[in-house]
Amino acid sequence: MFKKRNVVKMALVTTMAALLLAGCGGDKASTDKDKDVLAQIKEDKKIVFGVKHDTRLFGLKNPSTGEVEGFDIDLSKALAEEMFGKDVKPEYVEVTSKTRVGLLNNGKVDAVVATMTITDERKKEVDFTDVYFEAGQSLLVKKGSKVQSIDDLKKGTTVLAVKGSTSTINIREKAPEATVLEFENYAEAFTALKAGKGDALTTDDAILYGMADEDPSYELVGGTFTEEPYGIAVKKGNQELVDELNKALKSLKDSGKYDEIKDKWIKN
Repeated sequence: MFKKRNVVKMALVTTMAALLLAGCGGDKASTDKDKDVLAQIKEDKKIVFGVKHDTRLFGLKNPSTGEVEGFDIDLSKALAEEMFGKDVKPEYVEVTSKTRVGLLNNGKVDAVVATMTITDERKKEVDFTDVYFEAGQSLLVKKGSKVQSIDDLKKGTTVLAVKGSTSTINIREKAPEATVLEFENYAEAFTALKAGKGDALTTDDAILYGMADEDPSYELVGGTFTEEPYGIAVKKGNQELVDELNKALKSLKDSGKYDEIKDKWIKN
């Protein structure tokens, strides 16, 4: 009995010690989480950007090199250098339209540069920089398709879109009779279009140009029917980081570096 009591006592002591240690760890994690993002970037000497891996021309993983390439990648590298010189290294984490806000708010990324349209609704969740790219929503179809504009998306037609994107909301408003199928990312949506699962794919024209560039048997039709201003998103309440990004963005535009990056990727 005495032995048994000692075993129970030791187990309780061990449990209490573990709880105390966990409590200490929790305090540190909480402190890190609450720290100003810009201060944390400077302390860690790295800035983590959330970028797309499936969006040709903006952020696409090159299978032969394993590197992510595109306008958003080159712009974010230039912004990091403009803001911090060589003192802070840019790193990249994959995001999708569906996951980018969550990854930003839980601290997995410091800033999202991922074809993210600035909207009033999103401003409730994150803070945005000034506009860094002007896009507009359009339609991608197989050449020769009967669908030539949004007016052709009537009952009996199917349009493909990506979860978590403003495009999905917009197309339901602009073409209420059409069936909308949502996919996790642009690669899946484009694969579905090529497999005949829809009559058109809709998102920003800049992204669709990348798909048409990949497969010339597809084309954009009908022009644009929305305005989609892209902004860089940061966790809400980090105005200093927003200000630094805006200053760097203006400097890149003034120096001509922005146009150099844009012309490299966006040829339409």
